[in-house]
Amino acid sequence: MSQSTPNAPAGPLQGAGVLVTRPAHQADAFCHMIEAAGGVALRFPVLEILEPQDSGRLDALIDRLDAYDIAIFISPNAVSMAVNRIHARRPWPEGLRLGAVGQKSAQELARAGHPAHICPPRRFDSEALLAEDELQDVSGKRIVIFRGDGGRELLGDTLKERGALVEYAEAYRRGRPDADTGQLMYHWSRGDLQLVTSTSSEGLRNLFDMVGKLGRMWLRKTPLLVGAPRMVETARELGFKGDPWVAEDPSDESMMNTVLQWAKAREQQHEQ
Repeated sequence: MSQSTPNAPAGPLQGAGVLVTRPAHQADAFCHMIEAAGGVALRFPVLEILEPQDSGRLDALIDRLDAYDIAIFISPNAVSMAVNRIHARRPWPEGLRLGAVGQKSAQELARAGHPAHICPPRRFDSEALLAEDELQDVSGKRIVIFRGDGGRELLGDTLKERGALVEYAEAYRRGRPDADTGQLMYHWSRGDLQLVTSTSSEGLRNLFDMVGKLGRMWLRKTPLLVGAPRMVETARELGFKGDPWVAEDPSDESMMNTVLQWAKAREQQHEQ
C-alpha cells in the first residue's frame, strides 16, 4: 500500500484520506484527482489483471475473427488484453463492427486505432449498451464478447433472445493480490482514512476478505463510495453501516464527483 501525497494541498478534501482500490495500473488518474482536491490518496489494489486461463481457446477465436459481425468489449482491460493479442496474431478484420461498454473502453479502442461504432454516451453497463439502436435487430448476426473470466450474463443472454449467435472470449482473468495490510491497518488506527472507494462488487468482496477480522471492523464503520447502484446490495451483505455513496458509473470522473459530494456533506456536518 502506498500513500501518494504526504502533505496534501488545501482543497475541498482538506487532507482527507481516500482509499483507492483500483488495480495498480489503473489507479493513477483517480489518485491525482484526489490529490488535486487536497486529499490523500491511499492505494490498496484489490484486483489484479492476469492472462486468461486458456489462452489457446482465445487465440483460436481470434484466428477466426473474420467470421463475426460485431465484437463487444466489456471493459478497458478487455480492450488492452484482447487488442494486443489480435495485433500480434493477425491483420484487423475488415468490416468488423465494434461495441464498447462505456466511454473508457471506447477510448482504449480509439487509442489502439479502432474507434468504437456502438457505445452508449452515458452509463457504463450492459443495459445502456443494449439500448443502442444497432443492437436492437441482431437476428442472425454473429457477436463475440471480449470480457474477463465470469461476469454478468445479461448482455449475451439478451442478444441471444434478439436472435444473435453469441460467443464469449475470455481475454483476461481477475485475481486477488497477495497484499500486506499492515500499512492499511496503521492508517485506520491513526484515523487517517475517511473514505473507502470501490468500483466493483468483486473488488469490494476482495477488500473485505483481505483486511481480516480487525480490518473488517474498521472497514464497516468507514464511509463507502461505490461505482454502481447494484453494489449497494453487496455492501449490505457485507455488513456496512448505512447506505454507501453511489457514483453514476465507475469512471474516474464520476467517482471523483461523488467524492466531492461526500466531502461537501462531511463539511456541512462538521459545521453543525
